[in-house]
Amino acid sequence: MLRTGGAIAGVGTMAGCLDSLGSSGDEIEYTVSMPPVGEVGFPEVPETWVANNGSWADMGIALGQDPPEGVWLPSRYHTQYYDEIPDVSVDKEGMTRISDDGVDPETFYEMDGDVHVIDPNFLTNRFGDDVSESDVEDIENDIGPFFGNSIFSTGYPWHDEYRYLSLYDAFGKLAEVFQETERYEAFVEVYDGFQSNVEEIVPSEGDRPEVAIMWAGENEMESFSPYLIGDGTSFKQWRDLQVKDAFANTDVRDFHSTRGKVDYETLLEIDPEIILFRGQEDKTATEFQEAVVSRMENDDTARELTAVQNGDVYRGGPLYQGPITNLVVTERAAKQVYGVENELFDRQRVGDIVNGDF
Repeated sequence: MLRTGGAIAGVGTMAGCLDSLGSSGDEIEYTVSMPPVGEVGFPEVPETWVANNGSWADMGIALGQDPPEGVWLPSRYHTQYYDEIPDVSVDKEGMTRISDDGVDPETFYEMDGDVHVIDPNFLTNRFGDDVSESDVEDIENDIGPFFGNSIFSTGYPWHDEYRYLSLYDAFGKLAEVFQETERYEAFVEVYDGFQSNVEEIVPSEGDRPEVAIMWAGENEMESFSPYLIGDGTSFKQWRDLQVKDAFANTDVRDFHSTRGKVDYETLLEIDPEIILFRGQEDKTATEFQEAVVSRMENDDTARELTAVQNGDVYRGGPLYQGPITNLVVTERAAKQVYGVENELFDRQRVGDIVNGDF
């Protein structure tokens, strides 16, 4: 069954029907609505929580919360971005990995989160052999509600039946859950100024480069998974910088829909001005140069690519980004594609908001 919302959830120790009691017997204090889960009632502000991925985890940190008890893949929650923000850090040690060659519903009982910031359809559609709708209902009744939307990619056909949220729409919803709307509004103010700065550095259309975004596996440098720039939050920095998609007018199709690959010969036919590799965020710029770029420079075909010859092969950013991550990776992307040298946002101000000075 696909959840598409509309009803008030009456589940879990942290949820219940409006004008009624939750299963714990607590009266509902407030409700928050989000597709596809509908309206969820909370008797109190959640203290512990579970995040689907680094997008939601980052939102929680921005809202001054403790780190989530678990995320889908901790390795893809790139907490090193916080190194750029004064007085903000996250320790992932002990953080549960939800996905481990499948999904075990018992993991949710071990994490025991007051709220699961996860799209339940992501679980039941991608991992239906592991997690059924009845499993989701049991988790909600026994532990706490689900409250999430798969915002990072528009490549899942089951998500077409309900609305995607923008990064800041989703961020605002989570702020309501944690009752941190003032902190959220302070972030919006920083974000609005940041967007104005970004708009100023974007050149005219004729001067914007064509970029090819791909996933490069740790040990595979012969073929790559292509990504077409889409509407999900994982492409937000590239949309905001208004770069051109080198794959858009070719026969290459997005990896999410086809699981296809491109090799050097295909890339040479397209010859993008800039090449951006995902799956490399755990490396520094120097490590990426040594592990990836140097191998391309030594490959007979790859070295013919314009991007390789011009030194325009870069780390392409994470799959998951929240409000803090987006600031950091967008500024980095602006340096990569437009040579921007100035800081585009106030790092101290971000740190202050996270720590409650807003």
